[in-house]
Amino acid sequence: MTLMRSTLHLVSSADALRLRPLLQDMLERAFASSPFARRVHGVDLAHVVARGAELLEREPATLAELRVALATEWPEHDADALAHAVRYLVPLVQVTPRGVWGRRMQPTFTTLGTWLHSQPAPQPATPDELVLRYLRAFGPASTADVRTWSSLPDVRSVVERLRPQLVVYRDETGRALYDVPDGVFCDGSTPAPVRFLPEYDNVFLSHADRSRIMDTVVWDASFAHRGSFVVDGFLAGAWKLTDQKGEATLAVDLRTRVTGAGRREVEEEAEQLLEFLRPDARSRRLTIDAA
Repeated sequence: MTLMRSTLHLVSSADALRLRPLLQDMLERAFASSPFARRVHGVDLAHVVARGAELLEREPATLAELRVALATEWPEHDADALAHAVRYLVPLVQVTPRGVWGRRMQPTFTTLGTWLHSQPAPQPATPDELVLRYLRAFGPASTADVRTWSSLPDVRSVVERLRPQLVVYRDETGRALYDVPDGVFCDGSTPAPVRFLPEYDNVFLSHADRSRIMDTVVWDASFAHRGSFVVDGFLAGAWKLTDQKGEATLAVDLRTRVTGAGRREVEEEAEQLLEFLRPDARSRRLTIDAA
């Protein structure tokens, strides 16, 4: 499902029907500012989008297959850009099987209406509702955090409208952080266990300011195609799993100094992760590269 930030999000059928119309303007703006838009200048995009939707309704297809189909009708134009116009502008679903454990599969698309058998569309969600749902998951948060996660326009006006029903905190710099009244806080003395996170986890992507979970280690391009992990609540390093002929290796890149007890906790958690990810591996190996 192409949703927030023009990336894939897993949602229920009911949420897909309610959220997708709200995000259409954002996706149109995202496409207009993308390199693909420049490469289809002068093309009747409405015609391309309608044809792409028709093709995907007839039979689910990968992006590569959609490129080939559209190229036969617009041979003088960039086929990749035409296919991405459909991906951005048509409400799509990645059909099953997808995300199969331990296997890589090409995403195959159909339209949201086809997948849900043209269920009647309910009342679309409002920006206010989306912001409240974000705060329930990620608050307290600033308006910049909300904008980073959702790409909604004019987030400040939405938050100001909601302000009477929100709790407002201040961070060390005096910046306002907003939350729902029943937001849950743990006691400050509660130990934060080691946690291994997947690639592109929302704990990073859902905030403009990540300083609350970063100290000496910074989440940057070096984490591309790698998972991350936190120690004592702060980003501590990256991890990557490789599997060759049944031999699974979990490589842990520990990028900050960790105490003896903390190091043992990282090792124990990594070993459990490796066993969880590759329970049937012929052999499993853990490597830790420490700072």
